[in-house]
Amino acid sequence: MSYFDNIRTFVRVYELGSMSAAARDQRISAAVASSRISQLEEYLSVRLFQRTTRQLNPTEQGNIFYRGACKILEIIEEAESEVNSITQSPRGLLHIAAPLGVGRRLIAPLIPEFRKKFPLITLRLRLSDRKLDLTAEGLDVAFFLGVPEDSAMHIRKIADCPRVLCAAPQYLKSRGFPENPTELTNGIHDCLNLRYPGAPEFQWPLQLENGISKVAVKGPYEFDDGDVLTDWALEGHGIILKPSFEVAAHLATGRLVPVLEKCPPIPIQMALLYLHRRHQDPKTRLFIEFTVKRMQAALRTN
Repeated sequence: MSYFDNIRTFVRVYELGSMSAAARDQRISAAVASSRISQLEEYLSVRLFQRTTRQLNPTEQGNIFYRGACKILEIIEEAESEVNSITQSPRGLLHIAAPLGVGRRLIAPLIPEFRKKFPLITLRLRLSDRKLDLTAEGLDVAFFLGVPEDSAMHIRKIADCPRVLCAAPQYLKSRGFPENPTELTNGIHDCLNLRYPGAPEFQWPLQLENGISKVAVKGPYEFDDGDVLTDWALEGHGIILKPSFEVAAHLATGRLVPVLEKCPPIPIQMALLYLHRRHQDPKTRLFIEFTVKRMQAALRTN
């Protein structure tokens, strides 16, 4: 299997553009990743990458070999899937990604149960509130909130999640309750915003009497971790827009209080993305069916 391991490492180095990133992705050392590439280059008698101290760029031969390597790995993946289907013992590695709040509250609790039922499947769960590229990052399934931009991926809707505007009692005691959405725009109130690379300006879609309006909000706090925003809200630093399931416990105890209930935010779609060819993989299909049903049940109770 060493030659195929070398090919897999080469593909991840090519896609991630970094020896160290590919090594982390495959849970090997950078030295092992570098050695695998060197072995491939020696076997093929070509240079696959041009290396400098700052950059790693594929050569023309590297580009050609990448296209062939992807075909090889796809054939192997399909063959493994067929064998798994026959033996009814799905096995292998699944790369899963999800937003922090979704992953921590809905997906992570399901992983031990899934592993108990399918012990031959290994899961790598990556949590991040930034946008992810399934192909470039080698993901099999990615959960998300909102509307995906990549229409080439296949989408499985899970549910429409209600959202809430809320703040801590101490914040509302000092700043007062907002009476209309314009107070989120003109600086009367501080809004806590989720920021990630490439994010648009902050706009919160609210249901007003005359229809849905995207309200441009302002505030001195922003971060790329949604749970940090919740912590800031709990500490009294401003108003947050959150899926209800993420703050349900805090609302129940009164640590957060709903605001602007007459013009609530519109629900947000929760769904997952997957690559079509990988959906045929039994382990991927099993994971999707297993998690979707349980997530839908969990969301109904919040």
